[in-house]
Formats: sequence, C-alpha cells, structure tokens
Amino acid sequence: MATKFKIYVIRPVRDTIVYGLLWSVITLSKFMPRKLLLAWHGFAARQLYLLMTKTRRVIERNLEFVFGPEKQDGEYKRFGQQVYASLAKTFTDYAILSKKKTREQFSKYFKINGEEHLQKAYNEGRGVICLVPHTHGWEFSAILPPILGYKTTGVSSPIKNKALDHMMVNLRESRGMRDVERIRCYDTLVDTLKSGECLIMMIDHDSKSIKGEFLQFLGHQAYTPIGCARLVIDTGAAVVPMYTVRDNETNTYTFEILPEVPFVTKSDTTDSIRYNTQIYNHIIESIIRKYPQQWVWMQERWKTTPEILKQYLEAKAAKRQVAEKS
Repeated sequence: MATKFKIYVIRPVRDTIVYGLLWSVITLSKFMPRKLLLAWHGFAARQLYLLMTKTRRVIERNLEFVFGPEKQDGEYKRFGQQVYASLAKTFTDYAILSKKKTREQFSKYFKINGEEHLQKAYNEGRGVICLVPHTHGWEFSAILPPILGYKTTGVSSPIKNKALDHMMVNLRESRGMRDVERIRCYDTLVDTLKSGECLIMMIDHDSKSIKGEFLQFLGHQAYTPIGCARLVIDTGAAVVPMYTVRDNETNTYTFEILPEVPFVTKSDTTDSIRYNTQIYNHIIESIIRKYPQQWVWMQERWKTTPEILKQYLEAKAAKRQVAEKS
C-alpha cells in the first residue's frame, strides 16, 4: 500500500515533472532540430535508467522471468537502457508530431503496411476491434486509424495526473479518436462496434479490476482481460491486430496491420472466450518476440496471481456488503 508521503508528495512532484517535460518537448520542437532532440532524450533516458532503481529491478526481473538468466554480465542492464531510450524517443516524437493530423503529414515519418486488412474488415460494417499491444508506439497505434480515415473510439484508464490526462485525451481526440473512460463502459463499446466503428483495445496488461482469465503469456500464466472476445460474441465484430514499431537508425516508424483473426466458437461461451483470448495473447507474444526492446517491460505483467485475485475479490465483496448495509 502506498504511503501518504508517496501519495501526497512523490506522485504529485513526479507527475508535474512528466507534464512539464511533455510541454517542454512540444515547445522545444519549434526551435530545436528533431534529430538533436531525439538524440538528447535517448541519451538522457539511458542515464535515467541507471537511477530508476525500482523500475530497473522490475524490467530486469521480467526479462529473466521470460528469457532466463543473463548469458553475459550486464546484458539485461543494456537491454533495459535500450528499452528506456526507445520509449523516450517515441514519446518525444509523439509530442513533436502533436500538430500533425493528416495521412499526408504522417507519411513523412510512417510507413503503413497491411491497410487492406483494416479496410476490408471496416467495409463489412460489423465493427473492428483494433487489437493493439503495448509496443512503445501504442499511442500512435491508437490515433493512426482515425488519421487514415476510419471512425475510431479508444477505451483507456484515466491518468492520475489530471492535467496530463487532459492533455493526452486532447491529443487523441484532436486526431479524430473518441476517448472513452474504462469505468462501466461495456454498453458503450457494444454500441460503438454495432455502429461499424473501429475500437482500440489493449489486453497485454495486468489489472485486477478488469474481468479476466489466467492464460499463457510469454511462457507464464498471466491475468488477461477477456473483454475483446466477449465483444466479438456480443457484436460479431472483426479483430484486426496492429502495432507501431520504431526504426532507431532512420528515426521513422512502421504501422503494421495484420490480417483479421478468425473467431473460433467452442462448446460454450466460457471456452470460446478463453480459447480466443489465448490466440490474441499468442499474436501479441509473436510481436514482442520480434521486437523485444520495444515492449513495456517496466509493467508488472505477472503480478496478479490466483491468490491475489481471490483476496481482492473477497475484499471488494466485503466492502460492497458494508456499503449496502449503511
């Protein structure tokens, strides 16, 4: 449980710094060459990684959990520095390109592969779930469908820093993506898909508050949100995976759109949800293994266990009972 000092001092200071850095990048991009700004932030991120003790432990523990012990001393430290540098450069570009809103403007920086898969599914009119993994360019993956001309809604959890949350929502919506808060939004998502729109969804994260199942992810059981498969059952929508990766040599990006994933109907709804969600996990795994240094290894992806989930649900039920009696 977070201490009061962390809640009332550390987090506000940290959030203010992040907000200020983002605005500074937007401002500096008007005066500094993009290449110089990216090099500076990449270097700074590598040094910052060495100071972020807790985050560094999480990243290196996750790497060992998935790939096994280091083959060379310092291998995972160097890997972590590359992860931080790539993430920093990608978010620097997200700020630099904040005023870009058209396909033509983005074509200078992005190569689009596989758009025919999205176009085909979209034209069928049954709605498209855009399955987006947390590669470092996930924010780009969320805004590119509307920039390409597809009506799009995204579902997201609010950022605790209200100013930063307001900024990010505005940046998404200014590119044509409607942002829906994750809290009690299922009916809204169903309506969105039934109207034939694209819906941005991400399932490669750990959250006890979202209904999920324990499924295989990168070789281990991970609590995985099942909303994507549920929505396919309830709406008949297509699932089209897509992701953004960075080329650090050229400072450009590729937005890759994969073919639609056929839905497999099993003996009952629960089996269908588990089976198809596992397929989605496998697809995301293949992307991560192809671009391992461009995934968010700093997240606690395997934190929730069956025991932790049970305790959480029991505490939640007890709290609800108290509220009903009062």
